[in-house]
Amino acid sequence: MVTNTTVTEFVLLGFSVSPRVQTIGLSQNPRWNFILFLIFLTIYVTTWLGNLTIIFTVIFMPQLHTPMYFLLANLAALDISDSTVTSLKLLAGLLSHSNTISYNWCIAQIFFFHFTGASVDFLLTVMAVDRYIAIYKPLKYVMIMNQTVCISLVASSWLGGFVHSIVQIGIIIQLPFCGPNILDNFYCDIPQVVKLACTDTYITELLMVSNSGLIVTAMFLVLLVSYSVILVKIRTHVTEGKHKALSTCTAHMVVLSLNFVPAIFMYNRPFTVFPGDKFVSAMYTLITPMLNPMIFTLRNTEMKNAIRKLKVKMVSSKSRIFIGEKSFVSRLH
Repeated sequence: MVTNTTVTEFVLLGFSVSPRVQTIGLSQNPRWNFILFLIFLTIYVTTWLGNLTIIFTVIFMPQLHTPMYFLLANLAALDISDSTVTSLKLLAGLLSHSNTISYNWCIAQIFFFHFTGASVDFLLTVMAVDRYIAIYKPLKYVMIMNQTVCISLVASSWLGGFVHSIVQIGIIIQLPFCGPNILDNFYCDIPQVVKLACTDTYITELLMVSNSGLIVTAMFLVLLVSYSVILVKIRTHVTEGKHKALSTCTAHMVVLSLNFVPAIFMYNRPFTVFPGDKFVSAMYTLITPMLNPMIFTLRNTEMKNAIRKLKVKMVSSKSRIFIGEKSFVSRLH
């Protein structure tokens, strides 16, 4: 850490209607806080339920033990982690009316937020590669995308996210912070934090934009071109399972847009404040992890059927346990 940093905590304005009220240390309307708490708690619980449903279904249903669903389950795990990084502090602040976060926790939040977020972006790239091989090399697909390759690709996604994040943190902790300490957001993120540094941040902003914005934009364009090529191949050459392949690729492209477009808006420009920043941040960090499992499960017939079968399995298992317990009790009497 830098010795000339005197700031020990930051003030998060959150969804305050009046920044001045938060600045002078007064809390918002408790009723407004409670309404926001219920809204974001519902979003967070829905995120957990949707993504856990995908994870458990993939684990317990053998027909889903394929590379595509293995990657989908890992995306669900990352979505839970990504949402948790921002949601817990937001919910705690709304419930306790506390709008501060310590310097160290702020840096930690930035690290984990970019770690999970970048890992999601890399994993979406891996999912595009998986679909490309499935469409263009269907006979060799199982041999190419074997278990070792799948695990290696997922591990590489996590490693890529870690490297991306640690580079960002390495740059931030070199900056001196001596006040002000007010962040116009509901979580700590690079654009707002860097702007509070007590030094010229022009070069730092260029480095951050290069490390985040330009890379994300390049990845998004490459992935759009890749999926366009895949869709052309499906429409012109694929006959068997065309509808399923189209549905899967469409779902991937929707999730791709939900993840990359807000990131491009936030990080592919100088760190200036726009009126829509907070809405885009909420969309990127809270709404997208909730929508991802809905998009995949609602558009995927195989996944929906597997979820129904898993429910039947669970109900029948409970019935057998209940009958067994009842029989045991009757023998005792």
